[in-house]
Amino acid sequence: MKLITFSGPPSSGKTSVLLRLINELKSAGNRCGVIKFDCLYANEADVFGKCGIPVKTGLSGGLCPDHFFVTNIAEGVNWGLSEGFDFLFTESAGLCNRCSPHIKTTLAVCLIDNLAGLETPRKVGPMLRTADIAVITKSDIVSQAEREVFAFRVMQANPKAKLLFVNGITGQGVFELSRLVHTAADTQGLTGSSLRFSMPAALCSYCLGETLIGSEYEVGNLKKIKY
Repeated sequence: MKLITFSGPPSSGKTSVLLRLINELKSAGNRCGVIKFDCLYANEADVFGKCGIPVKTGLSGGLCPDHFFVTNIAEGVNWGLSEGFDFLFTESAGLCNRCSPHIKTTLAVCLIDNLAGLETPRKVGPMLRTADIAVITKSDIVSQAEREVFAFRVMQANPKAKLLFVNGITGQGVFELSRLVHTAADTQGLTGSSLRFSMPAALCSYCLGETLIGSEYEVGNLKKIKY
């Protein structure tokens, strides 16, 4: 089974592209599953379920969705192996540009949309900078100049990534993406595997439920601006 991590900022088109990609893979006889990681709400079970695609949803609630991902993904792989999937895709919550972890031994994809602004690739952290494939979406509704400048900014952020333009509505570019995911290494389990980049380290009073504001309530791993 091949495990592929999908990350990207909110509303970048992850679900639409993933649905198109899976349909392309299914047409070639592959069996695919999805694990969606989110915080409070996710409707992917309905979206993928209507297309006959097995899906599991994990909501982190008050926990960091990426720490939630790391502590659940090994069991998710075991589920995929037990189901006999050829491909298992994980879709991240996409809430933290600093996180959305990718795994060293699996293929990593990051989606970023052309409407996010020309400076966005500089603001996105490891989920773009450590990805194997950078997928640009919504490029059909911007000018050619904006498309080229945005692609240049993406490649500045991650010059080693393979760059693709994919339309999640029409499916344009999905075939090329499907060929790339076929190159992913097989995954038999994740125990002992490593993340490509460490996640933020923080354990403070607010992590533990504090709601009052003020230095007297701040305890733990803190970082202050100098005014």
